[in-house]
Amino acid sequence: MTQTVLSIQHLQKHFGKFQALSDITFDVNAGEVFGFIGPNGAGKSTTIRVLLGILKASGGQATIFNQDVWSQAVSIHNRIAYVPGDVYLWPNLTGGEMIDFLLKLNHQKHTAKTDALIKEFELDPKKKSRTYSKGNRQKVALIAAFSTEADFYIFDEPTSGLDPLMEEIFQKHVLALKENGKSVLLSSHILSEVERMCDRIGIIKAGKIVETGTLDEMRQLTRTQITVATQQPLDAVAQLAGVHGFTPDATTANKATFAVDTAQVGAVMSQLADYQIVTLQSTPPTLEDLFMRYYNAEGEGDSHEA
Repeated sequence: MTQTVLSIQHLQKHFGKFQALSDITFDVNAGEVFGFIGPNGAGKSTTIRVLLGILKASGGQATIFNQDVWSQAVSIHNRIAYVPGDVYLWPNLTGGEMIDFLLKLNHQKHTAKTDALIKEFELDPKKKSRTYSKGNRQKVALIAAFSTEADFYIFDEPTSGLDPLMEEIFQKHVLALKENGKSVLLSSHILSEVERMCDRIGIIKAGKIVETGTLDEMRQLTRTQITVATQQPLDAVAQLAGVHGFTPDATTANKATFAVDTAQVGAVMSQLADYQIVTLQSTPPTLEDLFMRYYNAEGEGDSHEA
């Protein structure tokens, strides 16, 4: 039986007349990396602040380890690690001192693993925090989090300010957490990051979860892009069920590009074979395709606090 670490049911949060969260419902299971995606302003950080007991929900319910996130926040915090998207440090403490302080707050100790993480993330722990760039401040929090022995890790836009190499290191350590049976909630708008690491995702738009599921399940909702060249004219392909955006190649005869609904790919491919295929390129749907299905020109979420 799958153990549920985080359970959110119809969570709501309003600030006066502004409804920041209107309906947030999803679960995170043991040993799972759950991607929580949406643009800035959609409600990701507000949701996480409710989970951390920083904000009190206006409605609905949220539990971590079957404990209420508001009334039992202290108990919950003993078993979680958290990295925000913008880390603030005491300016006169060194990076090393800040890491040790953050570890002590979680009743943890500086270990050989901490030293290895400092080296891997290329952080100079002797410099004062006030001299750190945004990326280095993120490194301090990430090193402390990955050094912490927790059951549930919450990352809210954790790679903001990191260069691509450091992002790779972050991803490696998240996957290591998963291999060790830990649970991770990853809030991000970097779709490639989510696609690589997450078992399931939830898409939030304007304070509401609009889709949850595995990437394979969600890809069934999007279209496969096909570019094909054949020996016979392709004009009739445009009329096939499930074909969209049929565009003939302006420079090559009997060549075209179009999208196909996932459910119709088999039938369309059978039809294409009758036209004597010369070359064919098929591009499966990506997380970005799915994301843009919900975030189009008509609604990018709102511009309020995330």
